[in-house]
Amino acid sequence: MDPTANSGEITLWLDQWAQGDPAALDRLAPLVYDQLRAIADNLLRNEAADHTLQPTALVSETFLKLLELHKVSLNDRSHFFAFAARLMRRVLIDHARREKAAKRTSGARLPLDPELGWTGSINEVTLDLSSALDELEFLDATGVRALELRYFLGCTGEETAALLGLSASTVDRSLRFSLAWLNSRLHPRV
Repeated sequence: MDPTANSGEITLWLDQWAQGDPAALDRLAPLVYDQLRAIADNLLRNEAADHTLQPTALVSETFLKLLELHKVSLNDRSHFFAFAARLMRRVLIDHARREKAAKRTSGARLPLDPELGWTGSINEVTLDLSSALDELEFLDATGVRALELRYFLGCTGEETAALLGLSASTVDRSLRFSLAWLNSRLHPRV
């Protein structure tokens, strides 16, 4: 992620959008599309191969969510991308919930056989991760921001530290704690 590419122009359109100019989002879209597509690729990499949302659709859904928002104040390019990554995660969660609800109401019945090996769908993993991240945010909001920047946005360790205004060692400690906490929450020992 190049932190300086089009940053002035992106900030200009973000400011215009925050002031209520809906056309500013149209001007912003071509400047941020490639990075949003890369974020979508990263997020979907953890989903099932047969996931019905593709990166382009995820970016489109994110833009639709952005259009629903009015006068959002995003400070700069990095704030915008972090916000967009969270919106994408929400789109994936909503999609997983809709699919789960559709399966419950589909009328299809599975035989209940104790020998039937069953594992949860990848969408349930997405819901579990989202729930865990929400819990973690109460413990370590900085850790969640660092995880989003590092793993969802694909920032390097140095970029993450710079964007958070922290030292690299502080970010590294926060990431280690957050990853360990998520691992224990998502994979509890019996």
